[in-house]
Amino acid sequence: MPEFKALLDGYRRFRAGPYQDQRRRYDALAAHGQKPGLMIIGCCDSRVDPAQIFDVEPGEIFVLRNVANLVPPFDDGGGLHGVSAALEFAVTQLEVHYIVIMGHAQCGGVKASLSGDFNDAAVGEGFFIGEWMRMLSEERDRVTALKRTNPDIDAQRALELAAVRVSLKNLRSFPSVREREAAGTLRLEGTYFGIAEGILYRLDDEDNEFKPLDPNEVGI
Repeated sequence: MPEFKALLDGYRRFRAGPYQDQRRRYDALAAHGQKPGLMIIGCCDSRVDPAQIFDVEPGEIFVLRNVANLVPPFDDGGGLHGVSAALEFAVTQLEVHYIVIMGHAQCGGVKASLSGDFNDAAVGEGFFIGEWMRMLSEERDRVTALKRTNPDIDAQRALELAAVRVSLKNLRSFPSVREREAAGTLRLEGTYFGIAEGILYRLDDEDNEFKPLDPNEVGI
């Protein structure tokens, strides 16, 4: 199993190259702490690393990744709320100005939601995946019904885009997010990355549609 060795080799390259090139930035981040102005909530998928896609420097973005880039609705009950805790930290402590949901093509979590393979799985066999993806149940049923009457629809992509909208809706159920958005100090954005084409789509506020960004355009 050579994967961990490859990881350590990468660390050594990092220490010899990028770390030395950005030593001042790392020293400043260590001395003064982080103050990113933007949070990205993306998927765990190894093909969609936000830092690479957006070509950012260390300390510029606060990243949370989970299965299918989902945000659960606000819940102040007991339990361990990893997504909510990270969101709370970003909004109330770091005081980020943007929260970006970044969905992507070929999402395994969305595929699991559509297939229903994990709906009745036991612990250790997909139980947690099935429970997590229940957040998309309503949208999955809508997309599935639409697929039956319109066979040409790409159900996978439709549900991937819906997942971004669901997360944006759930973000607004958090009082801290809702208050800051109303005050104009926080903005929410929905995006979607096409892996095969390398194109980023942005959710347009006016018509609620995802539109491709021209990589050559300036001042988007």
